[in-house]
Amino acid sequence: MPKITFMGAGSTVFARNVLGDCMCTPALRDSEIALYDIDAQRLEESFIILSAINRNINEERAKISTYCGVENRKEALRGADFVVNAIQVGFYEPCTVIDFEIPKKYGLRQTIADTLGIGGIMRGLRTIPVLADFARDMEEVCPDAWFLNYTNPMAILSGYMQRYTSIKTVGLCHSVQVCSEGLLKSLDMEDKLEGRKELIAGINHMGWLLELQDKEGNDLYPEIRKRAAEKNASEKHKDMVRFDYIQNFGYYCTESSEHNAEYNPFYIKSNYPELIEKFNIPLDEYPRRCVNQIQGWKEEKENILNNGQVTHERSREYASYIMEAMVTGNPYKIGGNVLNTGLIDNLPSDACVEVPCLVDNRGVHPCHVGKLPLQLAAMNMTNINAQLLTIQAAVTKKREDIYMAAMLEPHTAAELSIDDIKAMVDELIEAHGDYMKDYR
Repeated sequence: MPKITFMGAGSTVFARNVLGDCMCTPALRDSEIALYDIDAQRLEESFIILSAINRNINEERAKISTYCGVENRKEALRGADFVVNAIQVGFYEPCTVIDFEIPKKYGLRQTIADTLGIGGIMRGLRTIPVLADFARDMEEVCPDAWFLNYTNPMAILSGYMQRYTSIKTVGLCHSVQVCSEGLLKSLDMEDKLEGRKELIAGINHMGWLLELQDKEGNDLYPEIRKRAAEKNASEKHKDMVRFDYIQNFGYYCTESSEHNAEYNPFYIKSNYPELIEKFNIPLDEYPRRCVNQIQGWKEEKENILNNGQVTHERSREYASYIMEAMVTGNPYKIGGNVLNTGLIDNLPSDACVEVPCLVDNRGVHPCHVGKLPLQLAAMNMTNINAQLLTIQAAVTKKREDIYMAAMLEPHTAAELSIDDIKAMVDELIEAHGDYMKDYR
C-alpha cells in the first residue's frame, strides 16, 4: 500500500481533512502515513487526533508515525509515494504580522497577503528555500513521489518546483470545486446546479469560469450577469468584487472577493477610501482570521482530546482523489496548477496555470484550453509578472529582482512610488531576519 508523507502536519485541521479523507478511501485505508513537522507539540496533537480517526473509522488499518525536526525529514520522506505539502514558513507570528504591519506604514493595505501583493512575494521568498530542501531530499529518497502542494503562494511555489526541480508537482486549491456552486447559490439559481457543465482556467485564485451551462446545454451567463449586477446595486454582500468582475470583465473567477480585492489596482486605493465600504472589503482579514483560528483551535483541541470520539467524512479536497486515481487507475478530473506547456495559448510557457487535468495511474494529464478572452489573459498577466519575478529572485538571490517583483505587482504599484517600494522591501527583508538571510 502507498506511503503518504504529510509535510507541515502541525496544521492539524488540514491534516485531519486530507488524511481523514484517505482513511475513508478503500484504496488508501492501509496506507503508511508519515507526519512531519518542526513543532513537536502540534505534531503530537495531530498524531493523537489522526490516531483517533484511524481507530474510530478505519479499524486502525493505517500505520501512522511521526517525524520531528530537520534532522528527521529525510526519513519521513523515504519511500514516499505521495508528499502532501501544507507548511507555513514563519507562522502567523512573526512573519504574517510583519507582512501586514510594515506595508501599512507605507500606506499599503492588504486583505489576505498570501498569494500576491507584497505579502505574497515575501511569503514565497521565505518558503522556496524550504521547498528546495524538500526537493533535494525527495530526489534522493523518493524520486518518483508526487508532490501535492497546498501551500500559498500556490503559483509561485508550484511554479518553482516545476521549473527548477525534478519532482513531479501539482498545485491544489479548493476554490475550483466550489466556484460555480457558490455562484449559483448566491444568485438563487440552485435549480441549475444538477448536471451543470463548466470550464475553469487561468491561474490559481484567478481561474476564470469561462463557461457555465445547465444540464440541457443552455448558457447560464446572461442570467448570471443580470442577477449579479442587480445584487451589487441593491445590497452589501461578501462577494462584491467578483460580481464587479462579471460586470466589467464579463466573467467570474475562482477565489473569494477578499482575495481578489488585492490582486489588482481597482478596489483598495488610498485616494478613494470610499471604495472599501462600497465593495465591502475586509482589510487585515488574514491576521484577524489567524487570531480567531488560533483561539478556536485551543477550544476544539480540548474537545477532541477529552473524548477521543473524533470522526471524519470524506471532503472535497483533491488530494485523496488524486492518490486513489493513481493507485487504482480509475481516472478523476481535477483543476490543477501545472506548468503552461502549451495549455493556455496566450499566457507564457514558464507560468504556472490552473487548468482541467485528468489523473490516472500514469500521473496528471493537463488539458489544452486554448486562448483566454484577451481581458482575462491581461488580468492574469499582471499577476504572473510578479510571480515570475519572485521565482527569479529566489533563484538569483538578487534584491533587485525583489524590487522588480514588487514594482510590477499591480496593487503595490498603484499605491506606492518606486522609492517607497524599494524602502519597504528593504525594511521587510531586515524585519524577517534569517528567513531572508540570502538577500541581506
